[in-house]
Amino acid sequence: MHRSALTPVFSALQLGLHVLVVALTGVVAVRAVVADAHPVVVIVLAGVFLGVYFTGGRFRRNLTAARLWLALLTALWLGLVFFGPYAVYLVFGLFFLYLHLLPRYWGLLAVVATTAVSVFGFAAHGGWSLGGVIGPLLGALVAVAIGLGYEALFREAGERQRLIDELLATRNTLAEQERTAGKMAERERLAQEIHDTVAQGLSSIQLLLHAVERAAPDHPALEKIRLARETAADSLVETRQLIAELTPAALEGQSLAGALTRIAQRAAAPGLDAQVLVEGDPQRLPMPIEAALVRIAQSAVSNVVRHAQAQRMRITLTYADDAVHLDVVDDGIGIAPAVLAHNPSGSFGLTAMRSRVQQQGGTMNVESEPGHTAVAISFPLEDQ
Repeated sequence: MHRSALTPVFSALQLGLHVLVVALTGVVAVRAVVADAHPVVVIVLAGVFLGVYFTGGRFRRNLTAARLWLALLTALWLGLVFFGPYAVYLVFGLFFLYLHLLPRYWGLLAVVATTAVSVFGFAAHGGWSLGGVIGPLLGALVAVAIGLGYEALFREAGERQRLIDELLATRNTLAEQERTAGKMAERERLAQEIHDTVAQGLSSIQLLLHAVERAAPDHPALEKIRLARETAADSLVETRQLIAELTPAALEGQSLAGALTRIAQRAAAPGLDAQVLVEGDPQRLPMPIEAALVRIAQSAVSNVVRHAQAQRMRITLTYADDAVHLDVVDDGIGIAPAVLAHNPSGSFGLTAMRSRVQQQGGTMNVESEPGHTAVAISFPLEDQ
């Protein structure tokens, strides 16, 4: 995918290389007519060289064929150098092909070898000169610098595209999580509303009718009162089943400890070690408390994953005689003081957790400093 990001750059470099090769081949042909001893041979070889060069596009997808094509170009270039000194100019175009088609070290070795051939080939035709040595060496250095720069650009573009892909995937995942969280929050709200209104009302009706039965055992409408009580009891059972069906997905079919383990497993990553500890004797808690603990754990763990940059995280669920405690501890960078101070612009997650805790009559404490952050939740059980 990152290749598409480099397409304009690669196309421009490829066009520049074509123009360079054509221009250098033209210079070789013109110099052959003006000064070389074998102008016909040089012109023919230059034409063949140019024709072979432009057939290379057919071998772009086959690396082995492309390297054979490069070897043929090198052989033609050697023939041109043998018959005309100015053919050494064409080596500049070959430098880029060596660096592009060969492994790095083999490409650099080919550049060094052809540079040496250029220097000695030019000296064999016209004697040693400073320009005949510096020209090929400078051309080789420029080609290597451009080639390595393009390789670095290619790697950077690939890394950038990888990061973009990860960001897009993360955004999609977060969006899906937000949609799921919204659905589950609505389910939980409905379950709580039904529990606090319909279920409590039916339970009260059942108790009142039962009290009437005991207070007036000879009442003429006793059978109807008993029927009303049994109907209320049946309706209460159905209402509780409905509440159970609206229980958060993380709790469906498993215990509270299992739900917390599932949350930790989802949060665990190569850079984050997530553990769950259960202390005390596990007991079945009221549905609103279990649902609140699951939601709070999800929110706290989400904060750790997204913001804490932590390496270790521990979720501890403690069952006491009169309360249940949930602690989420990590070794990340800590929470900003402004967030801990209930800054409306930065504490939405903590505010939502505090609100959920207060709805169930619990307490929440947060301690944070670089290297240690602890979110402690407690719910009393004596009135449940």
